[in-house]
Amino acid sequence: MQPQAFYRVVADDFTAVDGIIRRQLSSRVPLVEKIGDYIISAGGKRLRPLLVLLSGKALGCSGDDLRLLAATIEFLHTSTLLHDDVVDASGLRRGRATANAQWGNAPSVLVGDFLYARSFEMMVELGSMPVMRIISQATRVIAEGEVLQLTKIRDASTTEATYMEVIRGKTAMLFEASTHSAAVLCGATEEQAEALRQFGDALGIAFQLVDDLLDYRGDAATLGKNVGDDLAEGKPTLPLIATMRDGTPEQAALVRKAIQQGGSQDLEGIRAAVEAAGALDYTAKLAREYAARAIDCLKVLPDSEYRAALIELSEFAVARTH
Repeated sequence: MQPQAFYRVVADDFTAVDGIIRRQLSSRVPLVEKIGDYIISAGGKRLRPLLVLLSGKALGCSGDDLRLLAATIEFLHTSTLLHDDVVDASGLRRGRATANAQWGNAPSVLVGDFLYARSFEMMVELGSMPVMRIISQATRVIAEGEVLQLTKIRDASTTEATYMEVIRGKTAMLFEASTHSAAVLCGATEEQAEALRQFGDALGIAFQLVDDLLDYRGDAATLGKNVGDDLAEGKPTLPLIATMRDGTPEQAALVRKAIQQGGSQDLEGIRAAVEAAGALDYTAKLAREYAARAIDCLKVLPDSEYRAALIELSEFAVARTH
């Protein structure tokens, strides 16, 4: 499936959003611009601003405010990436060295703070208190999700319910804020706004489930990050949790030891165990269920190329290999 199709319907808006991002990166401190430009220009899927644009357009809304909201969401997302890479001590993102690997932790954290603050300045420009409420609450939930994940590092007793709480906070929340804030900005009905909020939540969960699946089925060249990173950090993601629950005693013991010790010395053995235990198939099935749930939420929107693009994006989220 070619992802370009769902970008194409908002290509002009995407170009405009890119322009806003470039302008808002300006700072009187050269290192701020340098690091900000480095991480923004790395590209990535830009799914969150895409969701803002597609959701707004599906409601018959367009214009400068929608584009500014899309850029705001991308700044917020980028700030979390800078912070996450420091927390996770990651060396690779989107196929190249992370900002912390290039410039060190302190500049990465501080430029993350700059982007975070800039996103709130842009949000104020929108002048919508309901949008500010959605995004500020989302920002808190994202931080809580990251802290919850941190407390579960090397904890082999982590349950599927706790894992779902983590990914709903750290990933799905910004997807939800993207679609929900666009709906509110565009004057959607209560039913439409709630449906788009639920759509973003379900899509975000599906997306993260596939991300965690690809940590064992993918390869570094297509993923743009190191395979086995989550395992190396001792993160108990669903493929590991399901293996400990559903696998043989030997498979469960192997995974439990890997989580508790951290490191990915026996990555191939773990990959074989999660595959044999059916944990990857279980994770993929759950992702498909959430994607189907997301698509079902779109019934309240009028038929349009933007609604069709949201459906296609949901299908791509679970069919992707990176």
